[in-house]
Amino acid sequence: MEFVKVEEPDLKKPMIIAAMQDMGSVGSIAINFINQKLKTRLFRHVSSSYPPYVIDKGGYIDFEREGWEYRYAKDTIAFGGGTGQPNTTEELYKLCQDVIDVAKTYSAGLIYTLGAFHTNRDLSKRPKTFVTTTTPELAERVMKLGVETTPQSSLITGFNGLILGFAKLNDIQGIGLYGELNDPQIPQYRSAKSVLQVLEKLTYQKFGGLEELDVMAEGVDNEIQRRENNGV
Repeated sequence: MEFVKVEEPDLKKPMIIAAMQDMGSVGSIAINFINQKLKTRLFRHVSSSYPPYVIDKGGYIDFEREGWEYRYAKDTIAFGGGTGQPNTTEELYKLCQDVIDVAKTYSAGLIYTLGAFHTNRDLSKRPKTFVTTTTPELAERVMKLGVETTPQSSLITGFNGLILGFAKLNDIQGIGLYGELNDPQIPQYRSAKSVLQVLEKLTYQKFGGLEELDVMAEGVDNEIQRRENNGV
């Protein structure tokens, strides 16, 4: 992996919001939205090694590395987004440790991560967001704000779960927010909106413009309906 520092941000004790593409692209949708609304500035970027495959695009191939960005605004570092996760477990661990190292460099005391919660429940276009934390005490504080914690024991795979483990090992508080979804194969803008609404509640910060995600969700719904009507 390659880590490149672009500039030195003037930050002290920021909150870190770190998430990567996952089911329904919830994590990357949310990070991209935060970057847009906060008008964040790039200060560091990461490139993975080349993957053990090529992508056939119909007559020609692509062979590219994945990349992710650290961006900042006042009192906030946003990391991740992108279109994928590291190719190997070793790279995933390196990336999580890099986020921890950045957190320590700027004395961040809390890391938020964002992702998806797969369920068979009928969501009726109103997915919930569940939260898990790095300590029972932090979970109690979250519940006092009226936020629901994850309903049962489960594995949280990939960056959007593992980063909480790295935070815990390094005595940094961590909170994971996971929006419900039924179909992990399509972009889930309503789930991302639900996650961001809970994040606003926990951070006392308004991102604004969340209705834009409703418009994007309707666009996905209309495309699915069009394909079904055409027998695609």
